[in-house]
Amino acid sequence: MSTNPTRIRWIDPVGHDDFSDDIEALLNETKREKTEVEVVNLDRGPHHVEYHYYESLVLPDVLHHVKEAENDGVDATVVGCFYDLGLEEAREVSESMPVMGPAQATTHLASTMGDTFSVIVGRRKWIPQMRSTIARYGFDDRLASFCPVDLGVLDFQADPEQTRERLTEAARGAIEEDHAEIIILGCTAEYGFHETLQDELGVPVLDAVVAPFKFAELQAELASLGWSHSKIGGYESPRPEEIYDWDVPQDFSTRGVWDGSPSGY
Repeated sequence: MSTNPTRIRWIDPVGHDDFSDDIEALLNETKREKTEVEVVNLDRGPHHVEYHYYESLVLPDVLHHVKEAENDGVDATVVGCFYDLGLEEAREVSESMPVMGPAQATTHLASTMGDTFSVIVGRRKWIPQMRSTIARYGFDDRLASFCPVDLGVLDFQADPEQTRERLTEAARGAIEEDHAEIIILGCTAEYGFHETLQDELGVPVLDAVVAPFKFAELQAELASLGWSHSKIGGYESPRPEEIYDWDVPQDFSTRGVWDGSPSGY
């Protein structure tokens, strides 16, 4: 077994670093001893991705960050948005480095911990896309409810006491009225509250930062067995000769993440 440290890179798909220090500290508290935490954000773009338009704007930069991470020798990455923004596309551009998203990680973990789960979200706007994502993962019959707390992404950390109260009230309602056995905090900006809620409510509360990171640590270990995303179907990579014939790197990448050779990435 390798004695080298395991490098996990958290990619925050927004054009600011307001949460980066908090997330890095949280991940360093929960990581394995030999894991190295790396937190990066985009150099430009919107400060949240609550809208499809914003998602579309940041997607190229997110994908090039993923490819850059693989080129840098990172062992696994997390794209830090509960929409699982660009997750399928990221697995296309990554040849073998595992890529994880918060929704996939939390719903899969929740399915091993109880029969039903509820997702506490910021705004009603988020629910249709998240519902479709959870159905695609095969867990629509385990989803007890979505519970909005009328807070946007940038509101969660602005007044922590108000956020804690709203999250607690919503989660208690999900447990008592919707019969949820597991609570998922459905935004990475909801970090820092899961332990308090868990102690008060008496059920597992899955944090959307910690869960995908721990999943990525496991994926990095499994990759040493050759277990990563399959490349013969939906995650097949684009053909390098097309990329270079069409000057795709020059058109869409400003980060120098392609190696300049049409023979590979």
